[in-house]
Amino acid sequence: MPKLQKKPTHIFLFTSLLLTVIGYCFVYSAGSYWGKVHYEDSLPFFWKQFFYGTLGMLCAWIILKANFINNHKFWLSAYILSIILLFAVYIPGLGVVRNGSQSWIQIAGFSLQPAEFVKISVIGFLACILAKGTKLQTKSFVGPLLICLVPAGIILVQPDFGTAFLLIVGGFSLLFIAGLPMRFFVSIGVIGVLGIVGLIASAPYRLQRIYAFLDPWADPLNSGFQGIQSLLAIGPSGLFGHGFGNSRQKFLYLPEPQNDFIFSIIVEEMGFFGALILISLFILFLYTGYRLAILAPTKVGFFAIAGLQSMIGFQIFLNIGVVVGLFPVTGVTLPFISYGGSSLLSTWLIVGLILRFSKDI
Repeated sequence: MPKLQKKPTHIFLFTSLLLTVIGYCFVYSAGSYWGKVHYEDSLPFFWKQFFYGTLGMLCAWIILKANFINNHKFWLSAYILSIILLFAVYIPGLGVVRNGSQSWIQIAGFSLQPAEFVKISVIGFLACILAKGTKLQTKSFVGPLLICLVPAGIILVQPDFGTAFLLIVGGFSLLFIAGLPMRFFVSIGVIGVLGIVGLIASAPYRLQRIYAFLDPWADPLNSGFQGIQSLLAIGPSGLFGHGFGNSRQKFLYLPEPQNDFIFSIIVEEMGFFGALILISLFILFLYTGYRLAILAPTKVGFFAIAGLQSMIGFQIFLNIGVVVGLFPVTGVTLPFISYGGSSLLSTWLIVGLILRFSKDI
């Protein structure tokens, strides 16, 4: 095989492992004081993150050995099961409400967010459907569109705007790759903008986030508080930061710093160069993933890897954009890095699927 055609499998896997280790380190650093105050322990977030990371790697290894991921019936079953799990959050005693969203199920002390896994099943199922044709026409887009929009609508009701948005981005990226005419995306884009405006206007908390994004100093102790504290962490960090573990904003200034806004703690402690290294690793992860898509031995593999990478790439972009003040707060995690069992587990499931789809069948 020519050198240019060698699959960057090992680089992709090594980058995933390195990002996960970086996540462990900063979940510990960002969440240590928060854990002491709320749980009288500086390590609860670290150990949970380590557990779900280990579980995710185990699941990725199992997927790597499996022979069913190109099977249309498997992805249909996964899609149906994931929809059922979306409704399971409403079962009393099983569903859990957090931060105003009924998006979790909890069993024996362990909680999962079904929406994180729905994103994967939608992309896998769409990949199987799109791989059967050569080029999608406008008249045949209804089925794939509904496959994407139905679970997105359920997730919006919970409500979880960020996850629903990522699911739609991932699904639409596949439709674009499949060759759907550009006029379709223009039409859907106009409808989507009107829909987003309606959703924002219908929910007071979403309007507050928009106002806080436009002028966080108008309400610095309420809706603008998180954005301001994030910028106060990033602004004084300089080239090299204050040093690992020396964040000031984690001392109850930035709410739950180990979660969605962990990037601001990383910049505060490691500075501009630390942020540059982390972003470079994300770029390498995305580049090698797209290379694996191009070199995938099957059409299903190509579509699946491209869709999964597009979805996770936009998630990275959106999270960092929110943290630095480019976008309103959306509640989207930073893949591999942010604290969250469902997020880390689903990210490693994606890694396992990408590696398996890229293997010669």
